[in-house]
Amino acid sequence: MDVMIEARGLSRRFGPIVAVDDVSFSVGRGEVLGFLGPNGAGKSTTMKMLTGFLAPTSGTAVICGDDIRLKPVAAKRHIGYLPEGAPAYPDMTPRGFLEFIAAIRGFRGAEAKNRIEQVIESADLRTVLEQPIDTLSKGFKRRVGLAQALLHDPEVLILDEPTDGLDPNQKHEVRALINVLAPQKAIVISTHLLEEVDAICTRAIVIASGRLLADATPFELAARSRHHNAVHIDLTGDVTDAALSLKRLPGVSSVEELAADDGTALLVFPREGKSILGEVTDLVRTAGWPIRSLHVERGRLDEVFRSITGG
Repeated sequence: MDVMIEARGLSRRFGPIVAVDDVSFSVGRGEVLGFLGPNGAGKSTTMKMLTGFLAPTSGTAVICGDDIRLKPVAAKRHIGYLPEGAPAYPDMTPRGFLEFIAAIRGFRGAEAKNRIEQVIESADLRTVLEQPIDTLSKGFKRRVGLAQALLHDPEVLILDEPTDGLDPNQKHEVRALINVLAPQKAIVISTHLLEEVDAICTRAIVIASGRLLADATPFELAARSRHHNAVHIDLTGDVTDAALSLKRLPGVSSVEELAADDGTALLVFPREGKSILGEVTDLVRTAGWPIRSLHVERGRLDEVFRSITGG
């Protein structure tokens, strides 16, 4: 794997407060890394250090082979950064702002025009191009910020809450864009939305109190949930006997009754997260229970997140 981002022992102190404490990880080309953590965990501070926006107290970051502390200009050329709040000049229009960004990135003439047109389409800004940025909704301001991050077609994208303030359709569009971009880039996304991790991330890091607590794929994190491989059965009629029978299966640790429309559902939990689908379906067929549906749960990221971060 072609490593594009390396965080090496990043730490940041603000007086006596340790905001980030010895965080190390790497991101390769084609990876979308979700950066998760509660408010104040150190996510934005870490991203600012990766981009050179904030100097670390110790440690460093290497972007496409360039050390952000030793070769800051070279490292930043590889990065497209959408910071928290997506700051922009409020009296500029989106078009004027993107023309300004193109100029300071060194693009002129037809190349600048083509790049601006590409990101206008990608971020769906056509309807607000001539409005002052200060008058735009939060969602459109985020999209202007995303457009400037993409304008120079960087190898690395650092996106702090890229879908914050967007409506569901806009979130879908931005996630689809990230999926299109991902194969040729290394992308780090800070988010509070666990659904976003499932939708676009190939890996997820969980950080709390400035320390890295987990680094795994979304599937691996979901597998830590007590609901991983649990079987949900929606039955008609009384489920008392069914629950008792299910509890006797060797692979079952417990059974919970859940309220359901026009009947009752059972949630059957496995021992040690192992698959119990075969055992359960064999019993259902043998007993001839009238069921409306049966499915296996993947696991619940919110449950794992609370467990890891102590929430």
